[in-house]
Amino acid sequence: MTVTLEVADGVGTLRLDRPPMNALDIAIQDRLKELAEETARREDVRAVVIYGGEKVFAAGADIKEMQAMDHTAMVLRARALQDSFTAVARIPKPVVAAVTGYALGGGCELALCADFRIAADNAKLGQPEILLGLIPGAGGTQRLARLIGPSKAKDLIFTGRMVKADEAEKLGLVDRVVPAAEVYTEAHAWAAKLAQGPAIALRAAKESIDTGLETDIDTGLAVERNWFAGLFATADRETGMRSFVEEGPGKAKFL
Repeated sequence: MTVTLEVADGVGTLRLDRPPMNALDIAIQDRLKELAEETARREDVRAVVIYGGEKVFAAGADIKEMQAMDHTAMVLRARALQDSFTAVARIPKPVVAAVTGYALGGGCELALCADFRIAADNAKLGQPEILLGLIPGAGGTQRLARLIGPSKAKDLIFTGRMVKADEAEKLGLVDRVVPAAEVYTEAHAWAAKLAQGPAIALRAAKESIDTGLETDIDTGLAVERNWFAGLFATADRETGMRSFVEEGPGKAKFL
């Protein structure tokens, strides 16, 4: 399989599995979309890790496959390409990318779809599409600019340069850098902790933040307000408030 899903202790691991470099061809894009939508539906998946293995996250698109495509073929494919990544970005649960080795082009764009990025100290990230006479086409021009700001995004996209893990952390492209052998363990621990949290409230928080970034503040505040009030109808809210009053903060156990 090109992408697999394994679930344990509330954490679903989406594992890219196309050796040696996890090149993101059409088959892997389509399978990624299917499994992202499955993780969104499954109640036993409460948080998600995206992982490419010990050596590489994803080195980018399958250039040989793309080279054979003409303008008409890419017009027909471009939406499906974006949709596969958007399916990951819209998983209504906490998502962390465990980045090892190269995360370039589509690989970097896939990492951008996560809520949190943990990178190996030997990781290299970038958007080198400009060196092929192209631009990022799976959300990179939009998600990268929203994450690190337009000027820094333009630097990476205009030059196509790779950045090492330490610079990526300074730019805000990754959130934590750890030894390579610890990347998946750290990512899974982050996801497992959140998997024990209140699922609907986490969904509400993610949707409110993401919607707010894509629209004006009044619309974002309306989304926040509606979710905030709606959460008063949930069992998790009852559990959380009762635990706070009776036991103090941070001790609630959510189902």
